[in-house]
Amino acid sequence: MRKISLVLLMVLTGFFFTGCNEQTSNDSSAEVAKLQKQLTAMKSEVEAIKAQKAEAKEMKTETSSTSTLDAIQKRGKLRVGMEPGYMPFELTNQKGEIIGFDVDMAKRMAKAMGVELEIVSTAWDGIIPALLTDKFDIVMSGMTLTQERNLSINFAFPYIVIGQSILVNNKVEGIKSYKDLNDAKYTVASKLGTTGEQATKRMIPNAKYISYETEQEGVMEVVNGKIDAFIYDLPFQSAAFIQRGAGKIYHIDTPFTYEPLAWAVRKGDFDYINWLNNFMNQIRSDGTYDKIYAKWFESDAWMKEIQ
Repeated sequence: MRKISLVLLMVLTGFFFTGCNEQTSNDSSAEVAKLQKQLTAMKSEVEAIKAQKAEAKEMKTETSSTSTLDAIQKRGKLRVGMEPGYMPFELTNQKGEIIGFDVDMAKRMAKAMGVELEIVSTAWDGIIPALLTDKFDIVMSGMTLTQERNLSINFAFPYIVIGQSILVNNKVEGIKSYKDLNDAKYTVASKLGTTGEQATKRMIPNAKYISYETEQEGVMEVVNGKIDAFIYDLPFQSAAFIQRGAGKIYHIDTPFTYEPLAWAVRKGDFDYINWLNNFMNQIRSDGTYDKIYAKWFESDAWMKEIQ
């Protein structure tokens, strides 16, 4: 009886240890599986990070390789967008050539880059879309730096500050400032899509307003007495008054707005903006800017080329 009990005890003990070993084995297998799952997840995360780094590196390389400065150097040509007709910034002479303050600045810029210059004549209402679709590399066309425009394009530092002034037909008396025109009995005008139009609508809301496609239309309409006043940028108005005034109009030449003009480029190209700002600092310091400014704003000799 005792022998049977001993044998039975041994058998039961064997079953116990076998069960424990199986449980331990099962626990170990589960732990290993858990660790393997964690390692797999970590490996996937590492691969994802590597992929992100590779993509960022590729994007950086692509951005660098497609920089406007690099494209200009590779092409060997600086493409400048402007609308001829904005005296004295850009206009067409008797030979059909585009000349002006902005043109001379563009020539100096191309020379500093060591490339040729190509002027791309563009209508004003399409000049920003043309820049964004890479029709040219920069807008140099007397463009006012505004917060609205800055939402879609970037600007270099302003190269000149102007404001709106007023050409008035001689038959209209008593006009000394824009405030005097703020009456329904007056008809005033500016160019479509310009800061002159915005200023007129905002600051002379009571007058009847008309817009024109070109500056020249507005000047001729006020000269002919079809409108009472034409509102536009001071430099252009001064030139137009000298060229076409002839006792038919008078010029209120104190600007009533503050408008910095700046060169416009596509957004995100900060290397190009940095180059443009440094270029401006250089030409302001070495006398180049003053020489070009004097030619177009302190002399009227250039008018002989367009008369």
